[in-house]
Amino acid sequence: MQKIRLSEAPKSKEELSHIIFESIADKKGEGIVSLDLTNINDAITDFFIICHADSTTQVKAIADNIITNVGTQAGEKPWHKEGYENLEWVLIDYVSVVVHIFHKSKRAFYQLEDLWSDAVIKYYEDS
Repeated sequence: MQKIRLSEAPKSKEELSHIIFESIADKKGEGIVSLDLTNINDAITDFFIICHADSTTQVKAIADNIITNVGTQAGEKPWHKEGYENLEWVLIDYVSVVVHIFHKSKRAFYQLEDLWSDAVIKYYEDS
């Protein structure tokens, strides 16, 4: 069992979310929202962060930027990631925060905000 020193402790959900938002904005991700799921029974995580991009190249750039910046600034690696095969919907799971990066057409199709409409939704005006 590996011990974690306090200086190496994982970042808070808020700090982690801030790094993720900045990473999305750096690569011109659009429609950035966060869904606070903490008051929803049986939710699989505390927060979803959702954005979209106009191309698969941009989806990959956003996902790569998030993974790099969270690793560098927070010292955390994703617990799980998927969607790199077709780059239409990339999911990056940091356990308490799960990021969804959609190609624009797929975001409109899946409508996660509507699916989780009981969540507290925060829209980011700069996106």
